[in-house]
Amino acid sequence: MSAAPAPAPTVPADSATPPPAKVRRVAWASMVGTSLESFDFYLFAYFSAYFIGPLFFGPLGGFGEQLAAFSTIALAFVVRPIGAALFGHMGDRLGRRTTLLWTVGIMGVATGLIGLLPTYAQAGWLGAILLVVLRIAQGLSLGGEWGGSILLATEHSSPVKRAFYAAIPQLGSPVGSILSAVVFIVLTLALPAEELAAWGWRIPFLLALPLLAVSLYLRWSIDETPVFREVVAEGRRDRVPFVALFAQRPVQVVVAIGAALLGIGSYSLMNTYTVNYGVAELGFSFQDLLVATTIGGLLQLVTIPLFGAWANRIGSAKVVAWGALGTLLITFPMYFLLQYATFPILVATMIVGGILPTMSWAALGGLMADLFPDHFRYSALSISYAIAATVGGFVPLVTLAIGEGTAYAWWHPGVILAILSAATLVSSLVAARMSRRTVLD
Repeated sequence: MSAAPAPAPTVPADSATPPPAKVRRVAWASMVGTSLESFDFYLFAYFSAYFIGPLFFGPLGGFGEQLAAFSTIALAFVVRPIGAALFGHMGDRLGRRTTLLWTVGIMGVATGLIGLLPTYAQAGWLGAILLVVLRIAQGLSLGGEWGGSILLATEHSSPVKRAFYAAIPQLGSPVGSILSAVVFIVLTLALPAEELAAWGWRIPFLLALPLLAVSLYLRWSIDETPVFREVVAEGRRDRVPFVALFAQRPVQVVVAIGAALLGIGSYSLMNTYTVNYGVAELGFSFQDLLVATTIGGLLQLVTIPLFGAWANRIGSAKVVAWGALGTLLITFPMYFLLQYATFPILVATMIVGGILPTMSWAALGGLMADLFPDHFRYSALSISYAIAATVGGFVPLVTLAIGEGTAYAWWHPGVILAILSAATLVSSLVAARMSRRTVLD
């Protein structure tokens, strides 16, 4: 580690901040990268809920197919902390921009290759094995993408607007969700079910390749952040940022993980498990559920910037806390109403059930950035987020197990969402106190 561990200012002086137009361009470039990440994630989530079991794990039977499909989602999250440590090290040693070129490249290529895999009917278990390998590659890439995107946006901005710009990369989640859902809606309308299962499912994965080209171009065209250049100029890079992080800020890591659980876990619950549950148990069509989630995603395009602006006024940690409290209060009533839902009620439930976790999601990047100093901030954000994402990756699997054990009682998804909300509420309240102390320091 470096010989001078004392934290320097976590943001550069205002005079070092790039012009506003350049800051906005960097923020949008960051958002495009997270959109690709989100597109790939939701694409696989929708795919697993509807296609992956029969196509790759058919011999395992109905429940076995479903279990294997959700396990492939969890697999990418299991290796994600390894990717976070690897790319976090690169981000704190080599720079934010260079590292993000690697993460988005690996993600885009791996997703495109999934669209070329042979199914079980074509090549036996070979396709499933290759699918597992590509999911591992995606998981490693995911480990370094989110934290770097947040830092790319916030470390180019002024301290006054940092909380707002921390919310801009979070727009990637609804953008990716909308794109992936729209693609599947179009495919289900344009192709018969047998053609969709035979070859049409490959099209969305192959679309990741042109999106990758756009992301690489945008990230190649921007500069390294002023904050990282300052760390390099002052010789404050840690030899092993991962070790420095846990030596100096272990409690903050735990708090950051807890604060991220609702934002990540609720997406896994709503857009993966609930889609499958809505079709299998509640009698909705797959297309109806995609339309409902797309409407919710469109609304997030408006609410995320608004919540980011609110975080500028009252602090990121407080916005996360309000979102967690609201979600906790509406969890069980929401799932109770779903049992009697018509399509309009389904859409309303998805909107209400999505806005409050979105509040916690929008302000999450600002909360985390406020907890850690600049010289190991990439590692801190990546590792904390990756561990929370690993927990979130098991949400569909655990919810499925609870549903099977309770004969799919109406309240079984609410148990998971309530636990996630409570953990984030407590963590965000602690983070608010820690952030105040960091500012005073």
